[in-house]
Amino acid sequence: MDTRRISLFLALLLLCAALGVTPAGAQAAAVDRGISNTDVALSIYGAFSGRTTGDGIQQSPANAAGGIVEVRHIVNPLIGFEGTYSLNRANQSYTPQVTCGLICGPITPATVSADAHEVTADYLASLKIANLRPFALAGLGLLFNQPAGTQANATSSNKPVYVYGAGLDWGLLPHIGLRLQYRGNLYRAPDLTRLYGSSGAFVHTSEPMLGVYFRL
Repeated sequence: MDTRRISLFLALLLLCAALGVTPAGAQAAAVDRGISNTDVALSIYGAFSGRTTGDGIQQSPANAAGGIVEVRHIVNPLIGFEGTYSLNRANQSYTPQVTCGLICGPITPATVSADAHEVTADYLASLKIANLRPFALAGLGLLFNQPAGTQANATSSNKPVYVYGAGLDWGLLPHIGLRLQYRGNLYRAPDLTRLYGSSGAFVHTSEPMLGVYFRL
């Protein structure tokens, strides 16, 4: 090795030392940056819920559109976390399933116009393949159902919610991309009216989503 090559090698070592990394460490840091990241995403979705029956009540949620904000941090393919806040219209119709003979007229359903606010903390696993990152998630949260405006015999109802889902991040630019995902929510039917009560059954809400993310 001649003097010029030795000088170049020493200069490289000094530069790496000044930056606090070795050449191998610099390569590892580059790999880590490709795996570990933090992003913020905004998506729109449709909330599709099934009808439930229980305790003499048939409860019919209205399907509606909503929006969700996600803050996500991925440590490695097996460890990732996110916090979310979502909002959608969640109107409920309550119909008693009892009869009282011919002398009784039809029982009028109680309909409550409401908003559903949901906050969750989720665990996720993901895998980066070129500019694609498929992921799966599961988590817990709280669902706050709030009647809209002033309605007679209406009351708020807060329930724990179980969340699961899967999706795909598609990078379009170095820090911006599309997020396609499906999320499912499982929770007990909200009791928003003082007239009849709720079905008390578990409700499943399907939420297909489309959004954009910004990677920090």
